[in-house]
Amino acid sequence: MKPRLNVIALVVSDMSRSLAFYRQLGLDIPADADSQPHVEFELAGGIRLAWDDIATIRTFDPGWEPPGHGQVGLAFECASPSDVDSAYQDLVDAGYKSHMAPWDAFWGQRYAVINDPDGNGVDLYAPLPAISAET
Repeated sequence: MKPRLNVIALVVSDMSRSLAFYRQLGLDIPADADSQPHVEFELAGGIRLAWDDIATIRTFDPGWEPPGHGQVGLAFECASPSDVDSAYQDLVDAGYKSHMAPWDAFWGQRYAVINDPDGNGVDLYAPLPAISAET
């Protein structure tokens, strides 16, 4: 059997802060997860998003050190271009760091990038409405 991707794992320095960020993006993570060293959340399609605090990683890899900058990118689809703008602004207003403010990308999407508390880039995007050519 070929390996099958079924978990995307993030190593986090502050579990409650990281989970608060992802809750703001709509993941319904239980509040009691904030004090856990390992958390998993099942996404659509059966893929799980997991968080491990640094201490947990060091229980099996004592020399592990954070890479210094986010090494993974996640992307969240929004329902509309205005939803990209409002989700982005809500996160900035909550104190999260912007990487790229919303813009209309040449590939036909409204796009923005914000960093989660550990520096991982999180993209917000939605298709732009089709513009009909005047003839």
